[in-house]
Amino acid sequence: MIKPPRIWISNATPAKGERVRVRAQVTHRMETGLRNDDGGKAILRNIVNRFEASLGGQPLFEWNPQISVAIDPYIEFVFVADKSGTLNMVWTDDAGTKQTAARDVTVAG
Repeated sequence: MIKPPRIWISNATPAKGERVRVRAQVTHRMETGLRNDDGGKAILRNIVNRFEASLGGQPLFEWNPQISVAIDPYIEFVFVADKSGTLNMVWTDDAGTKQTAARDVTVAG
């Protein structure tokens, strides 16, 4: 079983206009396609090639990592809280596998 993504939010109940920092890490092998298995057969490339974050359905951040990103990619981003909603994060790899995480953000005031 794949471990769920690790998420940290600086403040899940920010004041309107406050900057919120998000740190997220997903468990993924990030196979580059440049290695061979023990039998000499090429291991197919399978990396996380897209990360999307949205709040209440509005896009906040998109990232398209490349093969130079290490195993278990970590990302950090900041957004300005202007409305409450669910912070949704989606990681997609070359095989089409998606890992998701969601956290509620409630803007005070």
